[in-house]
Amino acid sequence: MSHRNARLTIHGRRILVERVLAGRPVAHVAAEMGISRPTAHKWVRRWRAEGDPGLADRASRPHTTPHRTAPEVEARVCELRQTRKLGPARIGPILGLPASTVHRILTRHGLHRLAWLDRPTGQPIRHYERSRPGELVHVDIKKLGNIPDGGGHKVMDRRRAMGNKQATTDQRKSCKPVIGYNYIHSAVDDHSRLAYSEVLTDERQHTATAFWQRAHAFFHAHGITVERVLTDNGSCYKSKLFTQTLTAAGIAHKRIQPYRPQTNGKVERFNRTLVEEWAYLRPYTSNDERTAALADFLHTYNHHRCHTALGGHPPISRVNNDAGQYT
Repeated sequence: MSHRNARLTIHGRRILVERVLAGRPVAHVAAEMGISRPTAHKWVRRWRAEGDPGLADRASRPHTTPHRTAPEVEARVCELRQTRKLGPARIGPILGLPASTVHRILTRHGLHRLAWLDRPTGQPIRHYERSRPGELVHVDIKKLGNIPDGGGHKVMDRRRAMGNKQATTDQRKSCKPVIGYNYIHSAVDDHSRLAYSEVLTDERQHTATAFWQRAHAFFHAHGITVERVLTDNGSCYKSKLFTQTLTAAGIAHKRIQPYRPQTNGKVERFNRTLVEEWAYLRPYTSNDERTAALADFLHTYNHHRCHTALGGHPPISRVNNDAGQYT
């Protein structure tokens, strides 16, 4: 692609060459086309040396960079970054380099963000995306504490919150009220990021299996044929019931390598969004109030919320349905 202010495209450069080869003076042709004589001579000279390929734009990158940091020094910078997780301000004094130089080296090698590195190994995290909806669906569970009727300690002082707990439940452990937990089961399509979630009371095999059957129906209703499901190594996902349910529907079940939650990263990132934009978005006065707000969050997430990984479009934009079907 030509520079946005360039006078000549490749087609215009061919016209320039043709007019010069026809015997017209280069200065006259340059004036007609609104360019300088040196520029006209440059394109004629390149065409004579390389032919039509010589009329294409070239990169502005210099052929040599004599002042660039030596490769062995750059390798040492990368090693300190990956093994000790040091930043430019600490690597610089060790190697006798300015912090700005270290930062440029890390940027050049894709190591300038620690979030982009696998913490145990220090290797850059490889981001991937399946090519079509349904090729892979990520499934996971997020555990959240229940909210006592009237509100918990996040919306009032702890003495009143404890009174609400005692009034809400009659279960006790060491004379203290036990309010319990909710388990948010979620399924996220790898390609479109279309998400489905439910608030359930446990994470047992029958609960997880029943959730998947409803999630499968959700994706099917959106025209998505699920081919594979990826989960962690939780006991409910390792059960025969869960695997057999997937197999009966013609779906392959994959589990991540132990202690590698990054493999299931898309649903892990969705869990973080779920917490920030739903569970802790505002102070809820009861567990039922928070649960009721989940449906509105999911609709906004799937149909209206801009997703940075999708170029600012919502997940529904990648689902193969008629345009304008969803509002």
